[in-house]
Amino acid sequence: MQITVDNIKCGGCAGSITKKLSAIFNTDEIDVNIEQGIVTIDLDDSKKEELIQVLLDLGYPETDSVHGFDSAKAKAKSFVSCAIGKMDK
Repeated sequence: MQITVDNIKCGGCAGSITKKLSAIFNTDEIDVNIEQGIVTIDLDDSKKEELIQVLLDLGYPETDSVHGFDSAKAKAKSFVSCAIGKMDK
C-alpha cells in the first residue's frame, strides 16, 4: 500500500515513521521516499484508515487531507517526530 503524505523533510522524519509503523503494524516492509513524500508499507487494504490516522498523529497527514489550523498542527507535530527520529539514529 502506498500513501502520499505531507511534511516529510529528511531521514529523521523517515526514521520516526518507519519505527512507529513497524511497531504498530508488526512489519519491516516499510519504505519512505523522502523526496516524493510516499510511504509504502506491506499492509492489507483493510488497515488503510488506521495507517492514515497513525501518520496524521505523527504529523504526516495524507496529502490534501488537512487544511488551515489542522495543517499547522500537523506540521508542528512533524517537527517533533523529525527531531525524535534524528535522536534515535
